[in-house]
Amino acid sequence: MPKLNDLSRSRVALNENTTLIAVIEMGLASWLIGGRVPGVNRSPLRKLDPDPKMLLARLHRWRDEAIQAGRMITRIAVAYEAGRDGFWLARWLSARGIETYVMHPTSIPVKRDHRRAKTDRLDTALLMRAFLGWLRGEADHCSMALKQMRTPEGVAIPTNTLAELERDLARLGFIREQSRAIEKTRVTRLNEAPLDQPHAMVLMLAKVRGIGIETADMLVNEVLCRNLRDRRAVARYAGMTGSPDESGAKRREKGLAKAGNSRVRRGMLQLAWRWLMFQKDSALSQWYKARTEHAPERTRKTMIVALARKLLIALWRYTTIGEIPEGTVLRAAG
Repeated sequence: MPKLNDLSRSRVALNENTTLIAVIEMGLASWLIGGRVPGVNRSPLRKLDPDPKMLLARLHRWRDEAIQAGRMITRIAVAYEAGRDGFWLARWLSARGIETYVMHPTSIPVKRDHRRAKTDRLDTALLMRAFLGWLRGEADHCSMALKQMRTPEGVAIPTNTLAELERDLARLGFIREQSRAIEKTRVTRLNEAPLDQPHAMVLMLAKVRGIGIETADMLVNEVLCRNLRDRRAVARYAGMTGSPDESGAKRREKGLAKAGNSRVRRGMLQLAWRWLMFQKDSALSQWYKARTEHAPERTRKTMIVALARKLLIALWRYTTIGEIPEGTVLRAAG
């Protein structure tokens, strides 16, 4: 017996000779779009800026390639996973004649191996297989989400529940607006402030790729403006030194002391992960890579603390004596 509002399979027959199919792996910095173009032997895969206009232009370009190959495109079907971006892109594409679906992430079957490979290309191929199965009407491939959500019994979501969701979304929008206002105020204050020592140090740190104004401001006011004696004092203040347990001839390391500034410690751990992303060729990144290349996940998390400590000391030297860490890339002027 068919279920009410069954979104686990498509109810429209699929003609692969006249249907252009595309899936999108969406990220903050870029979108990876994969397609199946009728009449074209290759499976195109393109990385785009997170711009819906560029996405629409790419779909139209693939449609033109199919027409040149002798296939008349009567249907363009696009899908992406529900997540941070929500339904706005689906509404935007639907308003421009593109058949768009939003997939439940938890409905897509994936391998449960702990160390399975995971890249944007592999995720895009997985989305394509799931979406093709759904379009063909096959079961157990994926399930689609709709803005007009329904319970398993087919009735609408209760009014109080929808109101709670709307309050949560409004609260999230308010927090984001406040964050943008704080960042704007900080930049304005830095631009209007006199070129005293803290102000100059913030601008100096902000030139390093991977360090933003907020992180630079935190480091200068919390650490670098203090008269710390040496690199050991810097590491102790940030709470990134060990806490050995000694008793007679026995000595056991109990992990981080966590007796220093917790805000600096959290900020440096986040900066250490960003450093590996934006400063891949630096000496510190190469040091971390050499020690964790074949190491288990637990070792990588332990060594990131050591990288954060070395990075903090390197930035302290950079702002005090002008010693730039080897391989560090500065932001381009302007």
